[in-house]
Amino acid sequence: MTVGKPLPHDSARLHVTGQARYLDDIPCPADTLHLAFGLSTEAAGDISALDLEPVRQSPGVIAVFTAADLPHANDASPAPTPEPVLADGAVHYAGQPIFLVAATSHRAARVAARKARITYAPKDPILTIDQALAAGSRFENGPITWARGDVAAALAQATYLAEGEIDIGGQEHFYLEGQAALALPGEEGVTIQCSTQHPSEIQHKVAHALGLALHDVRVEMRRMGGGFGGKESQGNHLAIACAVAARATGRPCKMRYDRDDDMVITGKRHDFRIRYRIGADAAGKLLGAEVTQWARCGWSPDLSLPVCDRAMLHADSAYFLPALRVESHRLRTNTQSATAFRGFGGPQGMLGMERAIDHLAHVMGCDPADLRRRNFYAPAGSKPVQTTHYGQAVDDFLLDEMVDQLHKTADFAARKAQIAQWNSQNRTLKRGIALSPVKFGISFTLTHLNQAGALVQIYTDGSVALNHGGTEMGQGLHRKMVQVASAVLGTRAEQVRITATDTAKVPNTSATAASSGADLNGMAVKEACETLRARLTRFIAAREGCPPEEVRFAAGEVQAKDKRWTFAEVAEAAYLARISLSATGFYATPNISWDRLAGQGRPFLYFAYGAAVTEVVIDTLTGENRILRADILHDAGTSLNPALDIGQIEGAYVQGAGWLTTEELVWDDKGHLTTHAPSTYKIPACSDRPRLFNVALYDAPNREETIFRSKAVGEPPFMLGISAFLALGNACAACGPHWPNLQAPATPEAVLAAVHRARGTDEGRA
Repeated sequence: MTVGKPLPHDSARLHVTGQARYLDDIPCPADTLHLAFGLSTEAAGDISALDLEPVRQSPGVIAVFTAADLPHANDASPAPTPEPVLADGAVHYAGQPIFLVAATSHRAARVAARKARITYAPKDPILTIDQALAAGSRFENGPITWARGDVAAALAQATYLAEGEIDIGGQEHFYLEGQAALALPGEEGVTIQCSTQHPSEIQHKVAHALGLALHDVRVEMRRMGGGFGGKESQGNHLAIACAVAARATGRPCKMRYDRDDDMVITGKRHDFRIRYRIGADAAGKLLGAEVTQWARCGWSPDLSLPVCDRAMLHADSAYFLPALRVESHRLRTNTQSATAFRGFGGPQGMLGMERAIDHLAHVMGCDPADLRRRNFYAPAGSKPVQTTHYGQAVDDFLLDEMVDQLHKTADFAARKAQIAQWNSQNRTLKRGIALSPVKFGISFTLTHLNQAGALVQIYTDGSVALNHGGTEMGQGLHRKMVQVASAVLGTRAEQVRITATDTAKVPNTSATAASSGADLNGMAVKEACETLRARLTRFIAAREGCPPEEVRFAAGEVQAKDKRWTFAEVAEAAYLARISLSATGFYATPNISWDRLAGQGRPFLYFAYGAAVTEVVIDTLTGENRILRADILHDAGTSLNPALDIGQIEGAYVQGAGWLTTEELVWDDKGHLTTHAPSTYKIPACSDRPRLFNVALYDAPNREETIFRSKAVGEPPFMLGISAFLALGNACAACGPHWPNLQAPATPEAVLAAVHRARGTDEGRA
């Protein structure tokens, strides 16, 4: 059986040989036009005058479009609130597209776009959380609050109380392949090839922009060079622009952002400010917590409301709090519209609680790891079952056993003692160690998105073509789907070929997001293959005069009685007998319901768990730091492919640690993003990985009936990187008796400031 085997990525050979084709590698038709946006240089204001004549006269320019030239909907928003593709008289952030240029080359379009003469009536931009609060600039009428228990009474009874605040920076997706789209006009509609996590949303937005029916728009996507949530909604602008220009000119149109443009135009992870009050009794049991979350959402809603909802859902992290109040403020600012990013608000919510636990442990004078362990949810099988603050039963909790196992394999206790001895003998270099858990809910919180379809076709030579609604962004989803199909049909993996994600083959798909790619599409593929296998089983059983249960499919062969045939021979015979060799599959996640206004329900089918121990060292003179070692134990259920899952865990940890250490977004006081290139924005490099990196899978089947009892592994391990931040805080705390109050990202400047706070000295002194 192919499921569970560490087979290589389906495009691994193509990746390493450079033969894997991404959108920009595909040769364009000879008459293709290339597009570029003209961007706002102001963060807020009205457009007083727009002179595009110099743009039109620029060499190579064929057409120029403004909002007035869009034939139908000027809207790229994934939310009900519109977000114009091209500014409609006002600008709301520096980098907002105002007009569109179509030219004979990529360079000609970009050069021309900079020749516009635009006069603004500027306004004072709202750039920060404090400015948004002062101006009352927010989405939704006021804060959203979910609560359980009497928090005020619980905190009044607490023996130990911690109160503090943490600022959490945003994050640039920095996918290796930038945003790109190509529109090919047809006789009645248009075909879009693009780098997107959500082909159906592209289809909808293009159809609305052109005034077409959905069947007139076909969207095709073979592979992406990374997405991380940044291609869930941010590709809409390019696809619409290409479609509008192709429809107007009758020529293929292509658009690709350069890296600087990509970073200036597109949304980021939401930066948060989180304030907490948390209390425990004399025995160290948590009594209650009050959490306030402020999110800087940017200028349009985009996906901010569900992102902030998920931050609230994960405000408990992995801990049972009898009383918990979570208040969320979604603030509107004149910055890029913050959007989906791996974890979708969950990392911010969890980090807020993990910081609160660390602070409380400092107040109590106890080990943070012990305080965490003491307050986990009750283990699976415990009675009564504990519930979250939003009412979902936590009946599958695994972290007690996982943390015990990780303590042993990471030699946690002995290393803590060694680090304490090291720190007592070294003033300049201080080491820190921390353990952090992950409890992450799996499902879209918008319930209707939890559905998927698949199309499977068997050919008479025994080869199988598979199509599903998920998108491949490097995570290995297509390989897993091939393994599912071959396992159900009893074929060899090489007999199954997966084709590009295509809205003309599988319609009405959800985004490949929320860690749902394998869960949803795997079950749809399984159903389609089971339908085909059942047809072939009935055919063989009837032909050979045996019960259906005696027909066996395995290793590319079919067996009944004492006879054997190749899968190809059975497919050929079924075709001659006029048996359909094509089937669709459909899956809808069961047992979920969610009322976001009440903050109650079961938004998740299950939780995925993990734990990480990270050891770091800091230089107390400069704030420079290194991750020395990471030990991870992660719950992937019964893994569909251990090699791919371990790769996802390693990458997610490094990306999560990067978010909280090196990656810093900076805007100037005019609203211009100053960190808009690799020269000024530092993603983790190979040299930033842990020197010793131990990753293991926790081998236990999912209690829920998921695809072969596996668990999602896309987003949950991202939060393992929180342990790196906590370890840095632990190292800073070793510098003195005071609470260091380390802020995120923990850049050298932030670490140095925390060192001075721990010592009680002037934090600005070098």
